[in-house]
Amino acid sequence: MPNITEPKLISGNANPDLARAVARRMSMHRGVNVGLVNARVERFNDGEIFVEVFENVRGEDMFIIQPTSNPANDNLMELLIIADALRRSSAARITAVIPYFGYARQDRRTKARTPISAKLVANMLVEAGIERILTMDLHAAQIQGFFDIPVDNLYASPIFALDIAHHFRGRLDDVMIVSPDVGGVARARELAQRIKAPLAIVDKRREKPGEIAEMTVIGEVTGKSCIIVDDICDTAGTLCKAAEVLMEHGATEVHSYITHGVLSGPAVERITGSVMKSLVITDSISATGPVLGCKNIRIVPTAPMFAQAILNIWNGTSVSSLFEHETLGPIYEGMYTAA
Repeated sequence: MPNITEPKLISGNANPDLARAVARRMSMHRGVNVGLVNARVERFNDGEIFVEVFENVRGEDMFIIQPTSNPANDNLMELLIIADALRRSSAARITAVIPYFGYARQDRRTKARTPISAKLVANMLVEAGIERILTMDLHAAQIQGFFDIPVDNLYASPIFALDIAHHFRGRLDDVMIVSPDVGGVARARELAQRIKAPLAIVDKRREKPGEIAEMTVIGEVTGKSCIIVDDICDTAGTLCKAAEVLMEHGATEVHSYITHGVLSGPAVERITGSVMKSLVITDSISATGPVLGCKNIRIVPTAPMFAQAILNIWNGTSVSSLFEHETLGPIYEGMYTAA
């Protein structure tokens, strides 16, 4: 096996702020400066993507930090071309750090003559020379099975649990976790168990895609501070409607914790005008100006967790240890004070 000397990070254009934050955090852990590999990732006039790596990466353990968020196709192609450039430069191992895995919602055939695009993307990543995937809160956990290489799927719920313990200190007994649909119950239950809170479900029924015909609350939410938990918030229509239904059923306030803030189209406007007191998202997707300017949207960092996960992969130690509060808590020490 090649002698892997140290982890090296390289970033595309999807979320350079997160990449730099991960590098800073790794510098703190290792006691030496960890910077991003000097490279250029740019476009020709016709839109073609070109990558040039300016540093020697032969025999190195390379980590590409690149969520495949909007524009999904451009960011995906950047990731593939960076991987190809590193492979042709004799990197020892290439790991794709994909905080937000685009196309994850196309994980099965919902009707005749439709693709399974998540599987196609998996095939492309492997063919490009990527040997390991590190991601967070895949929309469907079975996507890990689309790959014939190791996939480490981190969870945002331990970070959310720390944040909730900090911001709801002294009133955790009044908190109720809510799943916005039946499909997200497992995710919501996992967070509810972490903070020892009860669970409710908003059952939604659609007449056609994008239009909700009816919402029913399963569980007693009267007098509760409800926290809606989900992995993706796109246009925020379902989220804002669920918040209204919960308030109509007697909730005292509604907050939301969403891993990936896609927040496209009218999402920010809807959130600003909604009954939700706050929407908490991670920085897995680079925040736009309107998102940063929205008074009731707050962003929690994932860099400490991704930095530790990268170091664990490099060292050959457990990544799943980051699922536990006892391990993750010290990584976020100083950022949160648990109740």
